[in-house]
Amino acid sequence: MAPTGANLFSSRSHAVLMISIERHSRVKGTRDKIMTSKLSIVDLAGSERAANTENRGQRMVEGANINKSLLALGNCINVLSDKFKQGSFVPYRDSKLTRLLKDSLGGNTKTIMIACVSPAAHCYEETANTLKYASRARNIKKMVR
Repeated sequence: MAPTGANLFSSRSHAVLMISIERHSRVKGTRDKIMTSKLSIVDLAGSERAANTENRGQRMVEGANINKSLLALGNCINVLSDKFKQGSFVPYRDSKLTRLLKDSLGGNTKTIMIACVSPAAHCYEETANTLKYASRARNIKKMVR
């Protein structure tokens, strides 16, 4: 966390918490059946325009890295949400973030995305972009078994 021209308490990275659980069957004389579950809680840092934040030096590099990973995530969401691109290559390897979220995006999962937006007029552009991003994520259709 560090101050920028746009936010005094700007998160300078994404936060990812993953909890994995395994359950082994306890019936004697049967083959061990393992059921696994994973809960991923992700807080994405907001995208940044260098002109708006007046970032320079290290803050500008951090903002560029944040934007790069959000772009990679958006590219994965675009492929997964487009019904005409089903079966197409999904570029999960383009960032560490998308590698971590691969199971949550395209696996046998239930996924929820919560978008934080602001009603303030000066945040209109960021809010509109966030809602477009979330809308595309909402269009990902998966068969959960």
